[in-house]
Amino acid sequence: MSSQDQQIMFVFPGQGSQYVGMGSDLIRDFPVAQRLYEQANDIVGYDLLKLCLEGPEEELRFTRHTQPALLTHSLACLEIFRELSDNRVQPVLSAGHSLGEYCALVAAGTLNFETALRLVQKRGEFMGSYGAGEMLAFPLHLDNIQSMAEKHYCVISARNLPDQTVVGGLADDLDRLTTEAQAQFPRKRPTRLKTEGAFHTFHMITAALHFRAVLDTVEMHAPTIRVLSNYTGSYHDPDPTTIKARLFFQLFHPVNWIDNLETAFRDGITTIVEFGGGLGTGTAPEDKRPNLESMIKKAQRGSDFSVHYHAAINSQTLREAATALQP
Repeated sequence: MSSQDQQIMFVFPGQGSQYVGMGSDLIRDFPVAQRLYEQANDIVGYDLLKLCLEGPEEELRFTRHTQPALLTHSLACLEIFRELSDNRVQPVLSAGHSLGEYCALVAAGTLNFETALRLVQKRGEFMGSYGAGEMLAFPLHLDNIQSMAEKHYCVISARNLPDQTVVGGLADDLDRLTTEAQAQFPRKRPTRLKTEGAFHTFHMITAALHFRAVLDTVEMHAPTIRVLSNYTGSYHDPDPTTIKARLFFQLFHPVNWIDNLETAFRDGITTIVEFGGGLGTGTAPEDKRPNLESMIKKAQRGSDFSVHYHAAINSQTLREAATALQP
């Protein structure tokens, strides 16, 4: 099916999908990727490309490095895809999970690459410096975990799926919550996420207050396509001032990812293309699997929605996606 017959959505992953070696194939195969990484190095003021290619992993995992690295990789994938498809595959909307929302705004023309990279560099610095706590992903519905979490001074940080809820809090509080949740739901084991803090919770308020001053200074434009907001679960208002406010609130409110997906499904999206990042134990880019694919497919189960999905996260999948979607 060509792109002319489809309503296409571009999506971008968030933290947790970074890995050492990320971008190595893109640099090898596409000059546009080399140029983008060289530009990124100049913007951030250190060798971001070397960190992505060689690590060490513990350095790449620091939020201040993860966010620029993932944004650059995701947008390199987007630029390569546009080049491979002669820019003829046009989305009608874009979305991203947490950090990925900034990539979605670049895809929509609201931010340029330099502005987005400077924003996420400061965002990552503030989140790492002023944040606290940790995060757990529970395979439970919001109604089953929210009141229990609040009892232990923990709060919801993301609603990824109806049966996948992420909770943030201090380590000891999360341990007590885990003990109670395991007693009540013994077959529903949570997963500890590798983050520097309880993102999208009240533990990020100080970081958000520092970030607001940065947001206030940047230039944004009205999006050329619709962009989904993690904060509201629906579409961003086209007013750049409102977009900035919602990015501020996003830092200390839950990511409503399942609402983003269901909004897109209801509005007739037929195809989703995911750009950037990768998961899995394999070391090479071609060994990685996409971050958001599983959530996108699970969100359709038991519904009337049926959406085609394409990964565009390395040289191989970029070529495959561009070929499949050529008009």
